[in-house]
Amino acid sequence: MGWLRRNRLPDDVRARLGRGERVLAHAASPSGPLVATDRALHLPDGHAAPWERVDRARWSEEGLVFTEEGFGERTYAMAEPGSLAEVVFERVTATIVVSRHVPLAEGDDGPRGVRLVARRPPGGADITWHLRFDEGVDPGDPDVRARSAAALADLREQMGI
Repeated sequence: MGWLRRNRLPDDVRARLGRGERVLAHAASPSGPLVATDRALHLPDGHAAPWERVDRARWSEEGLVFTEEGFGERTYAMAEPGSLAEVVFERVTATIVVSRHVPLAEGDDGPRGVRLVARRPPGGADITWHLRFDEGVDPGDPDVRARSAAALADLREQMGI
């Protein structure tokens, strides 16, 4: 029965979880376990990244690479991610209510613009809008701001949110 102990979530990690928070997957990394719950991705340093704040997540040869709003990009190596990869993808995707790219200018490599994204926390009702400007688009430009605001207003009206 050694496999049961090896796969068990450490007590100190379990103690950091919120009341009623369910563990969906976890995996070991050299810096400690990463734990995916129904609410957040819990990191080895004790920080919990709420799913609706995880901007992107991908798997590479280095391991899990993800970007959290306000915290930047982080990488966690892991030899055996188990089902963590699928859970991270599913949880992040589940928070996206709508995502639409709106071209604002033509660049050398195609249209550049803004991605309008509405996200909702798991089980929550509050929607937060995020504007992600493509590289080379100046969000401080008055024309860009005006066109982005108009596009956001149109999308909100179309979606009824």
